[in-house]
Amino acid sequence: MTGAVNSDADFARLVSLACHDLRTPLATIFGFARTLSRAEGLQPTYVGYSEMIEAASDQLGELIDELSLAARIEGDRYDPKLDRVSTDALAAAAVERLGDDRVSVSGQGQEVLVDGETAKRSVSALVQCALRHGGLEQVAVEVAGPELRVSPITASSSNSSVGPLKVASSTAAPSSLPTSRLAARNE
Repeated sequence: MTGAVNSDADFARLVSLACHDLRTPLATIFGFARTLSRAEGLQPTYVGYSEMIEAASDQLGELIDELSLAARIEGDRYDPKLDRVSTDALAAAAVERLGDDRVSVSGQGQEVLVDGETAKRSVSALVQCALRHGGLEQVAVEVAGPELRVSPITASSSNSSVGPLKVASSTAAPSSLPTSRLAARNE
């Protein structure tokens, strides 16, 4: 079948190419919105609109980055750069990105072997999903050694039988990849 997407790797490549092609027009929209929001003499209402476009463009950029990462993982083209990172730092990244008024952290972590930047982005994205899709004002991240527990996860963001999402990372050697796992568990 010519031209058809016939494997997971082909689909991952298609997604990766689409992400790449979306970046240029998105950068143009973001750049013009930023320029407009900083222009002298623009009415405050229009400055607000420009700032909203700029924020939405930034959010789309983050989503494209996440989709691109998922495509690389699915296409077996992801080469993690493993670092020893504290689970406290993973939780702190969510607070830094989303704000301490929306994310609280408790507990004590430990060092784990993960792709540090990717893990920070992933934990932040999980917390953001709970906030956005759960209709929540605040989410708690409980750090317990190598695990992070994000709660609450409400019935509006997952089926009601799934409890808090646990993120656990192994300190195993790189040869035992994957070194991180995500699992939703019933509580």
